[in-house]
Amino acid sequence: MTTPLSLAAILFFPAGLFLLLAGMAYEWADRKLLARLQNRVGPRWFQPLADNVKLLAKEEIVPQGVNRWLFVGLPIVALSGALTAALYVPLFGLPPVYSFRGDLIAAIYLLSLLTLCLGLAGANSANRFSMIGATRTLTQLFSYEAPFLLALLGPAIVAGSWQISEIAAYADGRWLFILQPIGFIVALIGLMGKLELPPFDAPEAETEIVAGALTEYSGRGLALFHLGKGVELVVGLSLITAFYLGGTSGTSGLLAMLIFTAKTLALLLLLAGLQSVMTRLRIDQTVGLWWRYGALLVLAQLLVMIILQNYV
Repeated sequence: MTTPLSLAAILFFPAGLFLLLAGMAYEWADRKLLARLQNRVGPRWFQPLADNVKLLAKEEIVPQGVNRWLFVGLPIVALSGALTAALYVPLFGLPPVYSFRGDLIAAIYLLSLLTLCLGLAGANSANRFSMIGATRTLTQLFSYEAPFLLALLGPAIVAGSWQISEIAAYADGRWLFILQPIGFIVALIGLMGKLELPPFDAPEAETEIVAGALTEYSGRGLALFHLGKGVELVVGLSLITAFYLGGTSGTSGLLAMLIFTAKTLALLLLLAGLQSVMTRLRIDQTVGLWWRYGALLVLAQLLVMIILQNYV
């Protein structure tokens, strides 16, 4: 009796099949909202599921001149990193599956595995578009990773902990985005950069370099990369909601899950709005402007917070 229950927990608890389905649902919501804001119809509700099922059923073509082990293994590592990071995050208002001191840093770097794997996947190919996409992906990584980390450190410093569960418990019911507006904005923009959403989609600009680093990918590998981005979208929105938007607002049970999910969907609507009104930035604009001003603004906010904590 224990074995079937364990298998069911692995499949349906928010760290397995349920999380993959949630990632596809959030991807559909993002595409649908963006389409409606642009006066288009947008995809049907089952489109991401149909796309991934079709890709998983197709043959995976391995190009000549690539390292086969890297080509096949990188999508698996990318998805595994996103799913592992989800273990430490309070998804849908539920307690994290696993927690330890310093898991905030571990989760952030696990979320970075997807970007690193994208860069390595493009560099592993001899295709010129893949190489350009890989270069842009790894270059852009340096522009948003540090600001995103610094933005999440703001609530951690206030809570006096580097453990996601403790930070979320402290921020539950507290709308920290009012006290730390710069960190909230930088965290949102950093998440858009991690997912390569417009205007930070230069690494996969379809009008310039086909599909960027993933130009040579098809079948299962392409599906796993897409699933990884969907999972990372859910995890990133959950982190920002738990840290800056009051989490479950002090409620419990089903109501807490509904409130938490509604907040993540509100953030998704905000992301879709930003995508619809902003045009693609050149890679030099992303690196120069965002790294220079995003990191400095968050550092200034952290300095003010530390001073206030020590002298007020």
